Amino acid sequence: MSELRFIVGKNIQSLRTTKGLTQQQLAEHLNYSDKTVSKWERGESLPDIVVLKMIADYFQVSLDYIVEEIHPVGSNHHSNTKAIYKRNCYIITASSIFMVVLVAGLLFGILEMLLPGTAYPWLCYAYGIPAAMIVWLVFNSLWFNPRKNYIIVSLLVWSILMALFCTFLVTGYKIWQVLLVGVPAQAIIFLWSRLRNKDIEGSVT
Repeated sequence: MSELRFIVGKNIQSLRTTKGLTQQQLAEHLNYSDKTVSKWERGESLPDIVVLKMIADYFQVSLDYIVEEIHPVGSNHHSNTKAIYKRNCYIITASSIFMVVLVAGLLFGILEMLLPGTAYPWLCYAYGIPAAMIVWLVFNSLWFNPRKNYIIVSLLVWSILMALFCTFLVTGYKIWQVLLVGVPAQAIIFLWSRLRNKDIEGSVT
């Protein structure tokens, strides 16, 4: 186990320096402290399997690459495959989000023909935004960094509140107080994001 810690630490340091990152920058991406990253690289502690997978995904290498002392020639092939896979994930995510916008536009056009001269068709876009946020949240949880979900959730909450506000506005009610719900909701989201920081629990000594 002691030897494995040093091998993993050496590989993390090599990947980090090759990419031109500081320990602080890598730590911020993983939601850990730079002191923890430093301990990993010195072989004083070993990241758990979840963190190792996050590191491998971030540097676009296999999990085996992180724990192997000797890397065979051509091991970068996996890195290239991971890069292509990651790019495809971005393309699929962006396409799905734009698909939601497209559907909102189609609904807007249909309602504009059925209800000409009214403001109701614009609600398609008002509710299309939170729908797009939900799609983004799902794909981010599947393929990207779930630790950043709180940002998307914040955008989702505020877009829903804005959609409700627009609905009341269109129907003749100016209930701006609905936006006040976003204040405690944002506080809860912020506290939830802080609870996800497992800086101490995430390393094995």
